[in-house]
Amino acid sequence: MKRLLIFASKLGYQTRSFAEAAQRLGAEVVFGTDRCGKLDDPWADGAVPLHFENPQEAAQRISESFRAKHVDGMIALGDRPTSTAAHAAAALGITYNSTQSVENCRTKLRQREVLRDAGLPVPDFFAFSLSEEISRVLPRVKFPCVVKPLSLAASQGVIRANNASEFMVAAKRVQTLLESPELRATRERSLDHLLVERYIPGDEVAIEALLTNGELRVLAIFDKPGHPEGPYFEESIYVTPSQQPALAQASLAAMLRASARTLGLTHGPVHAEFRLNEDGPWVLEISPRPIGGLCSRALRFGPEKIFLEELLVRHALGMPGSDLPREKESSGVMMIPVPKSGILEGVEGEAAAAATPGVTELHITARLHDFIAAWPEGSSYLGFIFARGKEPAEVVAALQQAHAKLHFTLAERLPVEHPLAHRRESSHEQV
Repeated sequence: MKRLLIFASKLGYQTRSFAEAAQRLGAEVVFGTDRCGKLDDPWADGAVPLHFENPQEAAQRISESFRAKHVDGMIALGDRPTSTAAHAAAALGITYNSTQSVENCRTKLRQREVLRDAGLPVPDFFAFSLSEEISRVLPRVKFPCVVKPLSLAASQGVIRANNASEFMVAAKRVQTLLESPELRATRERSLDHLLVERYIPGDEVAIEALLTNGELRVLAIFDKPGHPEGPYFEESIYVTPSQQPALAQASLAAMLRASARTLGLTHGPVHAEFRLNEDGPWVLEISPRPIGGLCSRALRFGPEKIFLEELLVRHALGMPGSDLPREKESSGVMMIPVPKSGILEGVEGEAAAAATPGVTELHITARLHDFIAAWPEGSSYLGFIFARGKEPAEVVAALQQAHAKLHFTLAERLPVEHPLAHRRESSHEQV
């Protein structure tokens, strides 16, 4: 029996989706996760508790746990586990990205530096410590700009500023986010620095790709209708196939190949974000991981119409079928936006939304009575709507019509000191 090791920060719905895909293929699944290591397997799933902030130590623990057991492949879900996965792969002799290539992607600053030094098009940027006086930082800023943390995902903490006063407000707001107990508990690196980038106008696209021993295959180019221009950058609709001109799509694919090669990535899934304007594609992000949340269900492959999760599991385990072609039908997903921060008290209209022509699936993933943060502090969506159709425009219309039928009741959260205040936070998502 094949054995798959899944590294994940939380055992949420994306992790379960990949585990179910592996089990359908008859593979054994083992988790490496950052759960509490002081409890004796509380969920009875045999997960190995790890500290992703110490990837070498975490990889050593994995190596010791599987010294007498064969591991056939691994998948890292989310950005935080990728370094541990690379170190573990080296120790276990599994084909994966090198530790250096993954480190090149671990912070936005390091990735920008590597790509810039290779002459690839990235926005002008610099980083500064939160201990610096803003008055000393301002002369270096060119407006409009984007302020962002160095290592968070899903556009959490990303804010556009058009002038000095907006910049100061944005920097203070992101600093408050980075100093929150929830983020401090992650022990994530570089929470004391911010990245400032020149804002790049243009269309925004996402690319899902797969590397096999250095050869990159583009699985899908997603357009983002109505992509945000700021001040915040919460994701919404992804739809494929792209309606960008063929020449633009070719330039995007070429830029992704060049970027992956420059970063040193060689094996496994890649999720990338670009801006596209008259100057061509600009690299926003290259991540050695699959698309986040349940978004992978927007893509199906081969005559059996398997989802992306199963394709990636087959690839990781060296099983046949990882080269299946993507279906020709247009498809898309809406990450249901969070209209305001609050405690989710109710959801209405699910049946009507699910019955919208063209809609294939509706998943409300936010839990009732949990606090849901809106962007820029947020990173977790209310759920996902999927649709398919003959043309991308049909898909987008179906997603928008379904969303219009949903109503979410979000109540204000009581002050923290109040004895009845809700304290549970929804799990982070990445896209």
